[in-house]
Amino acid sequence: MLEALIARFGRRFVIGVPMVFLLLVFAMPFLVVFKISISEVDGVRFADLVTWSDGLLKMQLKFTNYLTILFEDDLYLRAYLSSVGFAGLTTLICLAFGYPFAYFLARSRTDIRPGLLMLLMLPFWTSFLLRVYAWKMLLADNGVFNNLAIAAGMIAAPVKMMNTPFSLTLGMVYTYLPFMVLPLYANLVKMDLRLLEAARDLGATPWQAFWRITVPLSRGGIIAGALLVFIPCVGEFVIPELLGGPGTLMIGRVLWDEFFSNNDWPMAASVAVIMVLLIIVPLALFNKFQAEATQGARA
Repeated sequence: MLEALIARFGRRFVIGVPMVFLLLVFAMPFLVVFKISISEVDGVRFADLVTWSDGLLKMQLKFTNYLTILFEDDLYLRAYLSSVGFAGLTTLICLAFGYPFAYFLARSRTDIRPGLLMLLMLPFWTSFLLRVYAWKMLLADNGVFNNLAIAAGMIAAPVKMMNTPFSLTLGMVYTYLPFMVLPLYANLVKMDLRLLEAARDLGATPWQAFWRITVPLSRGGIIAGALLVFIPCVGEFVIPELLGGPGTLMIGRVLWDEFFSNNDWPMAASVAVIMVLLIIVPLALFNKFQAEATQGARA
């Protein structure tokens, strides 16, 4: 009897717990933000969306902010495009540098892997803000890099590196590179090396074996690492603020201005909702197509 109950409700319980967790930590806060985005501001509070008065049910939904973002003010569209562009560039650079490091880490001797992993995680032992501020001192006009280059006779005058797209991209790559390496390492370290031996026996060169076996089998790690880098980069605020300078237009800065400078919470909430949809909708479509491709391959 007990085994039958476990078999019947165990699967539902295992699936239901994470679903409830996602509902509490994502769906409900998102609905609150969406409610703010379509609400009128009544003094210091948000007006109710649905009211009952004199036997009449009224619903007031304000979509003016969304129309402004999409059709009237191109500032928001430029901020979205800039954020996606910097996030995409950061993801590609992290993949270019992270894949060789993860491959080397996965193929290294088992006795030195813990030390290499510790070196990878070592920056996380220091405050995020301190690490970003350290780059300010390194990249400043009178910073370490310029002073060393001038002392070595490589340049005659300081090179402008701070408050540029270069400093912004460098800061984000430095910060999020471990998020690319770890999923790739977890995927590559589990790969069956006998497949590479079989490829060599069949006459494949090491380069052909890498592209035809290693890369396809590590696709899951590539996708996981790309998502872990791309998603937080889109809404990044601290790094663009400290390294990108006031001329850098990213959606995190726009959100900050709307919330705390303009004190326009409905507009800020609208910007946040569109940013979340900008990330989630493509991910949902990708997961749908990937599931269909997997089912078709099995069939």
